[in-house]
Amino acid sequence: MKSAIIKRSVVLDGHKTSVSLENEFWEGLREIADQQQANLSSLVRQIDRDRSTGNLSSAIRVFVYKHFRRDSAAAAPPSISGNRAPVAWPAQSAPTL
Repeated sequence: MKSAIIKRSVVLDGHKTSVSLENEFWEGLREIADQQQANLSSLVRQIDRDRSTGNLSSAIRVFVYKHFRRDSAAAAPPSISGNRAPVAWPAQSAPTL
């Protein structure tokens, strides 16, 4: 199932620009803004100021991804060594004919 790309306009440094993101990223961005008691525009301005490379849409995706990754890491129970247990990936097998 494909996620719809939604284009929205934002004002950055006095000029209007368009940002295209999947709906899930817009929802995540809105959730982060609500958590920070900020509006969406100010959060996008912050992301724009802090980005070092790439376009704004990519910077927003990375910001949202990192935010929720940090949240999930903080919520994960620690392993015996104090770190999260490594992810066990399923073994790859050759296709059967």
